[in-house]
Amino acid sequence: AHGMESKLVIAGIDVHKRMLAVVLVDADNPQKELERRKFATGTSALDACAAWLESQGVNVAVMESTAQYWKPVWLALEGKFLLHLAQAQSNGAPRGRKSDFVDALRLARRFLAAELKLSFVPDEEQRGWRCLARSKYQLRSQQVRLHGQIEALLEESRIKLSSMVSDLLGATGRRILGALVKGETNAEKLAALAANNVKASREELADALRGPMQPAHRKVLGMWLEQVEMIDRQIVDLHLELGKALRSHQEPIARLCEIPGLKEDAAQQIIPELGPGAAVFETAAQMASWIGVCPGREESAGESTSNRSPKGNRTMRRLLNQIAWGAVRTKDCFFKELFHRLVPRLGVHKAIWAVAHRIAKVIWKVLHDKVRYIERGPRGLDPQAMKRRVTALARQMRKLGYTIELKPLAGTTE
Repeated sequence: AHGMESKLVIAGIDVHKRMLAVVLVDADNPQKELERRKFATGTSALDACAAWLESQGVNVAVMESTAQYWKPVWLALEGKFLLHLAQAQSNGAPRGRKSDFVDALRLARRFLAAELKLSFVPDEEQRGWRCLARSKYQLRSQQVRLHGQIEALLEESRIKLSSMVSDLLGATGRRILGALVKGETNAEKLAALAANNVKASREELADALRGPMQPAHRKVLGMWLEQVEMIDRQIVDLHLELGKALRSHQEPIARLCEIPGLKEDAAQQIIPELGPGAAVFETAAQMASWIGVCPGREESAGESTSNRSPKGNRTMRRLLNQIAWGAVRTKDCFFKELFHRLVPRLGVHKAIWAVAHRIAKVIWKVLHDKVRYIERGPRGLDPQAMKRRVTALARQMRKLGYTIELKPLAGTTE
Protein backbone atom coordinates (compact mmCIF):
# COMPACT_ATOMS: atom_id res chain seq x y z
CA ALA A 1 0.00 0.00 0.00
CA HIS A 2 2.85 2.36 0.78
CA GLY A 3 4.36 1.71 -2.66
CA MET A 4 1.06 2.48 -4.39
CA GLU A 5 0.80 5.83 -2.58
CA SER A 6 4.33 6.90 -3.50
CA LYS A 7 3.92 6.61 -7.26
CA LEU A 8 1.82 8.62 -9.67
CA VAL A 9 -0.94 6.48 -11.19
CA ILE A 10 -2.77 7.75 -14.27
CA ALA A 11 -6.24 6.51 -15.29
CA GLY A 12 -7.10 6.69 -18.98
CA ILE A 13 -10.89 6.55 -19.46
CA ASP A 14 -12.44 5.80 -22.84
CA VAL A 15 -15.99 7.16 -22.56
CA HIS A 16 -19.04 5.74 -24.34
CA LYS A 17 -22.76 6.22 -23.83
CA ARG A 18 -23.30 2.93 -21.98
CA MET A 19 -19.85 1.87 -20.82
CA LEU A 20 -16.41 3.06 -19.75
CA ALA A 21 -13.09 1.39 -20.49
CA VAL A 22 -10.53 2.29 -17.79
CA VAL A 23 -6.81 1.53 -17.94
CA LEU A 24 -4.29 2.38 -15.22
CA VAL A 25 -0.61 3.12 -15.92
CA ASP A 26 2.36 4.12 -13.81
CA ALA A 27 3.69 7.56 -14.70
CA ASP A 28 7.27 6.30 -14.27
CA ASN A 29 6.70 3.37 -16.63
CA PRO A 30 3.83 4.28 -18.99
CA GLN A 31 4.52 1.35 -21.30
CA LYS A 32 3.40 -1.05 -18.58
CA GLU A 33 -0.33 -1.42 -18.00
CA LEU A 34 -1.24 -1.87 -14.31
CA GLU A 35 -4.97 -2.66 -14.39
CA ARG A 36 -7.94 -2.50 -16.75
CA ARG A 37 -11.66 -2.67 -16.09
CA LYS A 38 -15.01 -1.85 -17.69
CA PHE A 39 -17.87 -0.02 -15.98
CA ALA A 40 -21.43 0.89 -16.91
CA THR A 41 -22.47 4.56 -16.89
CA GLY A 42 -25.34 4.50 -14.37
CA THR A 43 -25.03 6.37 -11.09
CA SER A 44 -24.16 3.32 -8.98
CA ALA A 45 -21.64 2.11 -11.59
CA LEU A 46 -19.92 5.50 -11.69
CA ASP A 47 -19.73 5.52 -7.88
CA ALA A 48 -18.18 2.04 -8.05
CA CYS A 49 -15.69 3.30 -10.63
CA ALA A 50 -14.68 6.18 -8.37
CA ALA A 51 -14.24 3.83 -5.39
CA TRP A 52 -12.14 1.42 -7.48
CA LEU A 53 -9.90 4.22 -8.72
CA GLU A 54 -9.35 5.40 -5.15
CA SER A 55 -8.51 1.86 -4.03
CA GLN A 56 -5.91 1.62 -6.82
CA GLY A 57 -4.17 4.80 -5.70
CA VAL A 58 -5.08 6.81 -8.80
CA ASN A 59 -4.00 10.46 -8.68
CA VAL A 60 -4.93 11.75 -12.15
CA ALA A 61 -7.72 10.76 -14.54
CA VAL A 62 -7.91 11.80 -18.21
CA MET A 63 -10.90 11.22 -20.48
CA GLU A 64 -12.07 12.13 -23.97
CA SER A 65 -14.72 14.77 -24.65
CA THR A 66 -17.09 12.30 -26.30
CA ALA A 67 -20.32 14.21 -27.16
CA GLN A 68 -22.09 14.88 -23.84
CA TYR A 69 -21.31 11.47 -22.35
CA TRP A 70 -18.18 12.62 -20.51
CA LYS A 71 -20.15 14.97 -18.25
CA PRO A 72 -21.67 12.38 -15.86
CA VAL A 73 -18.23 10.75 -15.54
CA TRP A 74 -16.62 14.10 -14.78
CA LEU A 75 -19.26 14.92 -12.14
CA ALA A 76 -18.80 11.52 -10.46
CA LEU A 77 -15.01 11.92 -10.23
CA GLU A 78 -14.81 15.68 -9.61
CA GLY A 79 -13.18 16.61 -6.32
CA LYS A 80 -11.67 13.14 -5.87
CA PHE A 81 -9.00 13.19 -8.57
CA LEU A 82 -7.12 15.67 -10.71
CA LEU A 83 -9.19 15.54 -13.90
CA HIS A 84 -8.30 16.40 -17.49
CA LEU A 85 -10.55 16.48 -20.54
CA ALA A 86 -8.87 15.75 -23.88
CA GLN A 87 -10.22 16.68 -27.29
CA ALA A 88 -11.13 13.42 -29.03
CA GLN A 89 -9.30 14.16 -32.29
CA SER A 90 -5.99 14.50 -30.43
CA ASN A 91 -6.24 10.81 -29.41
CA GLY A 92 -7.01 9.39 -32.84
CA ALA A 93 -5.99 5.79 -33.53
CA PRO A 94 -4.35 4.41 -36.69
CA ARG A 95 -6.87 2.73 -38.96
CA GLY A 96 -7.35 -0.90 -37.96
CA ARG A 97 -5.76 -0.36 -34.52
CA LYS A 98 -8.77 0.78 -32.50
CA SER A 99 -10.32 -0.86 -29.46
CA ASP A 100 -11.71 0.45 -26.19
CA PHE A 101 -8.86 -0.52 -23.85
CA VAL A 102 -6.22 0.42 -26.42
CA ASP A 103 -7.84 3.86 -26.73
CA ALA A 104 -7.80 4.30 -22.95
CA LEU A 105 -4.16 3.18 -22.72
CA ARG A 106 -3.12 5.48 -25.55
CA LEU A 107 -4.99 8.34 -23.85
CA ALA A 108 -2.96 7.93 -20.64
CA ARG A 109 0.34 7.59 -22.52
CA ARG A 110 -0.27 10.64 -24.70
CA PHE A 111 -1.24 12.64 -21.63
CA LEU A 112 2.09 11.81 -20.00
CA ALA A 113 3.86 12.74 -23.24
CA ALA A 114 1.98 16.09 -23.39
CA GLU A 115 0.58 15.18 -26.82
CA LEU A 116 -3.11 15.76 -26.01
CA LYS A 117 -5.13 18.92 -26.58
CA LEU A 118 -6.79 19.55 -23.24
CA SER A 119 -10.06 21.46 -22.84
CA PHE A 120 -10.86 24.04 -20.18
CA VAL A 121 -13.65 22.83 -17.88
CA PRO A 122 -14.79 25.55 -15.43
CA ASP A 123 -15.87 24.88 -11.87
CA GLU A 124 -19.41 23.96 -10.91
CA GLU A 125 -20.56 27.54 -10.21
CA GLN A 126 -19.28 28.83 -13.55
CA ARG A 127 -20.87 25.88 -15.37
CA GLY A 128 -24.19 26.97 -13.88
CA TRP A 129 -23.67 30.50 -15.23
CA ARG A 130 -22.88 29.05 -18.65
CA CYS A 131 -26.06 27.00 -18.61
CA LEU A 132 -28.18 30.10 -17.97
CA ALA A 133 -26.37 32.35 -20.48
CA ARG A 134 -26.23 29.79 -23.29
CA SER A 135 -29.86 28.77 -22.76
CA LYS A 136 -30.90 32.42 -23.10
CA TYR A 137 -29.02 32.66 -26.40
CA GLN A 138 -30.63 29.44 -27.65
CA LEU A 139 -34.07 30.87 -26.88
CA ARG A 140 -33.23 34.00 -28.84
CA SER A 141 -32.16 31.81 -31.77
CA GLN A 142 -35.53 30.05 -31.59
CA GLN A 143 -37.22 33.45 -31.59
CA VAL A 144 -35.36 34.45 -34.76
CA ARG A 145 -36.37 31.18 -36.40
CA LEU A 146 -40.04 31.78 -35.50
CA HIS A 147 -39.79 35.31 -36.89
CA GLY A 148 -38.75 33.88 -40.25
CA GLN A 149 -41.49 31.26 -40.19
CA ILE A 150 -44.18 33.84 -39.42
CA GLU A 151 -42.94 36.10 -42.22
CA ALA A 152 -43.00 33.17 -44.69
CA LEU A 153 -46.55 32.29 -43.61
CA LEU A 154 -47.73 35.87 -44.15
CA GLU A 155 -46.11 35.98 -47.60
CA GLU A 156 -47.95 32.76 -48.46
CA SER A 157 -51.17 34.56 -47.51
CA ARG A 158 -50.20 37.62 -49.62
CA ILE A 159 -49.94 39.77 -46.49
CA LYS A 160 -46.98 42.17 -46.74
CA LEU A 161 -46.92 43.33 -43.13
CA SER A 162 -43.15 42.89 -42.78
CA SER A 163 -42.65 45.44 -45.60
CA MET A 164 -44.65 48.10 -43.72
CA VAL A 165 -43.29 47.81 -40.15
CA SER A 166 -39.69 47.81 -38.97
CA ASP A 167 -40.21 44.90 -36.54
CA LEU A 168 -42.72 42.20 -37.39
CA LEU A 169 -42.87 41.10 -33.74
CA GLY A 170 -42.92 44.62 -32.32
CA ALA A 171 -45.95 46.18 -30.59
CA THR A 172 -47.74 47.12 -33.85
CA GLY A 173 -46.92 43.82 -35.51
CA ARG A 174 -48.18 41.75 -32.60
CA ARG A 175 -51.46 43.66 -32.36
CA ILE A 176 -52.16 43.13 -36.06
CA LEU A 177 -51.07 39.47 -35.97
CA GLY A 178 -53.26 38.85 -32.91
CA ALA A 179 -56.25 40.35 -34.73
CA LEU A 180 -55.56 38.15 -37.77
CA VAL A 181 -55.52 35.06 -35.55
CA LYS A 182 -58.89 36.05 -34.06
CA GLY A 183 -60.39 36.17 -37.56
CA GLU A 184 -60.37 39.89 -38.39
CA THR A 185 -60.50 40.36 -42.19
CA ASN A 186 -61.23 44.08 -42.53
CA ALA A 187 -57.97 45.64 -43.77
CA GLU A 188 -58.92 49.15 -42.56
CA LYS A 189 -59.58 47.91 -39.02
CA LEU A 190 -56.30 46.02 -39.04
CA ALA A 191 -54.43 49.12 -40.26
CA ALA A 192 -56.01 51.18 -37.47
CA LEU A 193 -54.16 49.03 -34.92
CA ALA A 194 -50.82 50.45 -36.05
CA ALA A 195 -48.98 52.94 -33.87
CA ASN A 196 -48.74 56.57 -34.97
CA ASN A 197 -44.99 56.35 -35.56
CA VAL A 198 -45.30 53.73 -38.32
CA LYS A 199 -43.78 55.24 -41.45
CA ALA A 200 -46.31 53.66 -43.81
CA SER A 201 -49.61 55.48 -44.32
CA ARG A 202 -52.89 53.89 -43.27
CA GLU A 203 -53.79 53.35 -46.95
CA GLU A 204 -50.49 51.59 -47.68
CA LEU A 205 -50.83 49.46 -44.58
CA ALA A 206 -54.42 48.51 -45.40
CA ASP A 207 -53.42 47.54 -48.93
CA ALA A 208 -50.66 45.31 -47.53
CA LEU A 209 -53.18 43.55 -45.25
CA ARG A 210 -55.83 42.67 -47.87
CA GLY A 211 -54.45 39.21 -48.62
CA PRO A 212 -56.79 36.28 -47.93
CA MET A 213 -55.71 34.17 -44.95
CA GLN A 214 -56.92 30.57 -44.80
CA PRO A 215 -58.13 29.02 -41.52
CA ALA A 216 -55.14 26.67 -41.50
CA HIS A 217 -52.80 29.65 -41.69
CA ARG A 218 -54.60 31.40 -38.81
CA LYS A 219 -54.30 28.29 -36.68
CA VAL A 220 -50.56 27.90 -37.32
CA LEU A 221 -49.96 31.64 -36.84
CA GLY A 222 -51.73 31.52 -33.48
CA MET A 223 -49.56 28.59 -32.33
CA TRP A 224 -46.38 30.36 -33.37
CA LEU A 225 -47.40 33.58 -31.61
CA GLU A 226 -47.99 31.56 -28.42
CA GLN A 227 -44.47 30.15 -28.76
CA VAL A 228 -43.05 33.66 -29.22
CA GLU A 229 -44.80 34.93 -26.08
CA MET A 230 -43.64 31.89 -24.09
CA ILE A 231 -40.03 32.39 -25.27
CA ASP A 232 -40.25 36.09 -24.29
CA ARG A 233 -41.24 35.11 -20.75
CA GLN A 234 -38.51 32.47 -20.54
CA ILE A 235 -35.84 34.92 -21.75
CA VAL A 236 -36.89 37.41 -19.06
CA ASP A 237 -36.80 34.66 -16.40
CA LEU A 238 -33.33 33.52 -17.48
CA HIS A 239 -32.08 37.12 -17.57
CA LEU A 240 -33.27 37.69 -14.01
CA GLU A 241 -31.84 34.36 -12.83
CA LEU A 242 -28.48 35.09 -14.44
CA GLY A 243 -28.47 38.55 -12.85
CA LYS A 244 -29.01 36.96 -9.43
CA ALA A 245 -26.24 34.40 -10.04
CA LEU A 246 -23.77 37.14 -11.04
CA ARG A 247 -24.83 39.61 -8.35
CA SER A 248 -21.51 39.28 -6.51
CA HIS A 249 -19.59 40.05 -9.73
CA GLN A 250 -21.21 43.34 -10.71
CA GLU A 251 -17.89 45.19 -10.45
CA PRO A 252 -16.16 43.30 -13.32
CA ILE A 253 -19.38 43.50 -15.34
CA ALA A 254 -19.43 47.29 -14.89
CA ARG A 255 -15.78 47.51 -16.00
CA LEU A 256 -16.52 45.41 -19.09
CA CYS A 257 -19.43 47.70 -20.01
CA GLU A 258 -16.97 50.62 -20.33
CA ILE A 259 -15.43 48.97 -23.41
CA PRO A 260 -16.94 50.40 -26.65
CA GLY A 261 -19.54 48.12 -28.22
CA LEU A 262 -19.92 46.02 -25.07
CA LYS A 263 -23.18 46.28 -23.13
CA GLU A 264 -24.53 44.58 -20.01
CA ASP A 265 -26.07 41.63 -21.88
CA ALA A 266 -22.75 40.82 -23.58
CA ALA A 267 -20.87 41.24 -20.27
CA GLN A 268 -23.23 38.76 -18.62
CA GLN A 269 -22.33 36.24 -21.34
CA ILE A 270 -18.58 36.88 -21.14
CA ILE A 271 -18.25 36.26 -17.38
CA PRO A 272 -19.67 32.69 -17.62
CA GLU A 273 -17.27 31.86 -20.44
CA LEU A 274 -14.04 33.39 -19.07
CA GLY A 275 -14.71 33.69 -15.36
CA PRO A 276 -14.91 36.95 -13.37
CA GLY A 277 -11.12 37.36 -13.44
CA ALA A 278 -10.08 35.29 -16.49
CA ALA A 279 -7.75 33.63 -13.97
CA VAL A 280 -7.27 30.42 -15.96
CA PHE A 281 -5.53 32.34 -18.79
CA GLU A 282 -2.02 33.51 -17.96
CA THR A 283 -1.75 35.90 -20.92
CA ALA A 284 -4.06 37.70 -23.32
CA ALA A 285 -2.52 35.76 -26.22
CA GLN A 286 -3.36 32.45 -24.53
CA MET A 287 -6.98 33.51 -24.09
CA ALA A 288 -7.21 34.73 -27.70
CA SER A 289 -5.87 31.38 -28.89
CA TRP A 290 -8.41 29.48 -26.75
CA ILE A 291 -11.24 31.60 -28.16
CA GLY A 292 -9.92 31.16 -31.70
CA VAL A 293 -9.87 34.88 -32.49
CA CYS A 294 -6.15 35.11 -33.31
CA PRO A 295 -4.46 34.23 -36.62
CA GLY A 296 -3.68 30.55 -37.00
CA ARG A 297 -0.53 29.02 -38.45
CA GLU A 298 -0.06 25.87 -40.49
CA GLU A 299 3.66 25.66 -41.12
CA SER A 300 5.58 23.22 -43.26
CA ALA A 301 9.19 23.54 -44.44
CA GLY A 302 9.42 26.90 -42.71
CA GLU A 303 6.47 28.39 -44.60
CA SER A 304 2.94 29.01 -43.37
CA THR A 305 0.35 27.67 -45.79
CA SER A 306 -2.67 29.09 -43.93
CA ASN A 307 -3.33 31.82 -41.35
CA ARG A 308 -6.97 30.92 -40.82
CA SER A 309 -8.12 31.30 -37.22
CA PRO A 310 -8.45 28.05 -35.25
CA LYS A 311 -11.81 26.80 -34.05
CA GLY A 312 -12.26 27.81 -30.44
CA ASN A 313 -15.03 28.84 -28.08
CA ARG A 314 -18.00 29.48 -30.39
CA THR A 315 -19.87 31.60 -27.84
CA MET A 316 -16.96 34.01 -27.38
CA ARG A 317 -16.25 34.15 -31.13
CA ARG A 318 -19.86 35.19 -31.77
CA LEU A 319 -19.83 37.76 -28.96
CA LEU A 320 -16.54 39.31 -30.04
CA ASN A 321 -17.77 39.65 -33.61
CA GLN A 322 -20.91 41.46 -32.41
CA ILE A 323 -18.93 43.65 -29.99
CA ALA A 324 -16.45 44.57 -32.73
CA TRP A 325 -19.23 45.73 -35.07
CA GLY A 326 -20.65 47.86 -32.26
CA ALA A 327 -17.24 49.31 -31.41
CA VAL A 328 -16.41 50.38 -34.98
CA ARG A 329 -19.68 52.30 -35.10
CA THR A 330 -18.91 54.21 -31.87
CA LYS A 331 -17.99 57.85 -32.34
CA ASP A 332 -14.47 58.97 -31.35
CA CYS A 333 -13.41 55.39 -30.61
CA PHE A 334 -9.95 53.86 -31.05
CA PHE A 335 -11.45 50.67 -32.52
CA LYS A 336 -13.31 52.68 -35.18
CA GLU A 337 -10.06 54.35 -36.18
CA LEU A 338 -8.27 50.96 -36.21
CA PHE A 339 -10.97 49.41 -38.37
CA HIS A 340 -10.86 52.14 -41.02
CA ARG A 341 -7.07 51.97 -41.05
CA LEU A 342 -7.11 48.19 -41.69
CA VAL A 343 -9.97 47.97 -44.21
CA PRO A 344 -7.97 49.10 -47.29
CA ARG A 345 -5.31 46.45 -46.64
CA LEU A 346 -7.33 43.55 -45.21
CA GLY A 347 -10.89 44.06 -46.39
CA VAL A 348 -13.97 44.42 -44.18
CA HIS A 349 -14.22 40.89 -42.75
CA LYS A 350 -10.56 40.46 -41.84
CA ALA A 351 -10.45 44.00 -40.45
CA ILE A 352 -13.41 43.38 -38.16
CA TRP A 353 -11.79 40.12 -37.02
CA ALA A 354 -8.58 42.04 -36.24
CA VAL A 355 -10.63 44.48 -34.15
CA ALA A 356 -12.26 41.53 -32.36
CA HIS A 357 -8.77 40.19 -31.60
CA ARG A 358 -7.76 43.53 -30.09
CA ILE A 359 -10.98 43.72 -28.04
CA ALA A 360 -10.33 40.20 -26.71
CA LYS A 361 -6.96 41.37 -25.37
CA VAL A 362 -8.63 44.40 -23.76
CA ILE A 363 -11.23 42.15 -22.12
CA TRP A 364 -8.47 39.96 -20.67
CA LYS A 365 -6.66 43.03 -19.33
CA VAL A 366 -9.82 44.45 -17.76
CA LEU A 367 -10.74 41.15 -16.07
CA HIS A 368 -7.32 39.72 -15.22
CA ASP A 369 -5.60 42.90 -14.04
CA LYS A 370 -8.78 44.55 -12.68
CA VAL A 371 -8.19 47.80 -14.59
CA ARG A 372 -10.62 50.17 -16.28
CA TYR A 373 -10.84 50.91 -19.99
CA ILE A 374 -9.57 54.38 -20.96
CA GLU A 375 -10.51 55.64 -24.42
CA ARG A 376 -7.47 56.49 -26.53
CA GLY A 377 -9.38 57.43 -29.67
CA PRO A 378 -9.00 60.59 -31.78
CA ARG A 379 -9.85 62.90 -28.88
CA GLY A 380 -7.65 61.01 -26.46
CA LEU A 381 -4.45 60.84 -28.55
CA ASP A 382 -1.45 62.33 -26.80
CA PRO A 383 0.40 65.15 -28.64
CA GLN A 384 3.36 62.96 -29.60
CA ALA A 385 1.15 60.27 -31.09
CA MET A 386 -0.85 62.91 -32.98
CA LYS A 387 2.37 64.44 -34.35
CA ARG A 388 3.60 61.03 -35.55
CA ARG A 389 0.26 60.39 -37.24
CA VAL A 390 0.30 63.78 -39.03
CA THR A 391 3.88 63.19 -40.19
CA ALA A 392 3.00 59.74 -41.56
CA LEU A 393 -0.01 61.13 -43.45
CA ALA A 394 2.08 63.93 -44.92
CA ARG A 395 4.71 61.42 -46.05
CA GLN A 396 2.05 59.36 -47.82
CA MET A 397 0.72 62.45 -49.60
CA ARG A 398 4.22 63.38 -50.81
CA LYS A 399 4.64 59.88 -52.25
CA LEU A 400 1.48 60.49 -54.27
CA GLY A 401 3.01 63.67 -55.74
CA TYR A 402 1.40 66.34 -53.57
CA THR A 403 3.15 69.21 -51.78
CA ILE A 404 2.17 69.40 -48.12
CA GLU A 405 2.78 72.32 -45.75
CA LEU A 406 2.04 71.49 -42.12
CA LYS A 407 0.61 74.53 -40.31
CA PRO A 408 -1.45 74.18 -37.11
CA LEU A 409 -4.81 75.94 -37.01
CA ALA A 410 -5.22 78.98 -34.78
CA GLY A 411 -6.01 77.99 -31.22
CA THR A 412 -4.52 74.47 -31.48
CA THR A 413 -1.26 73.16 -30.08
CA GLU A 414 1.49 71.65 -32.15
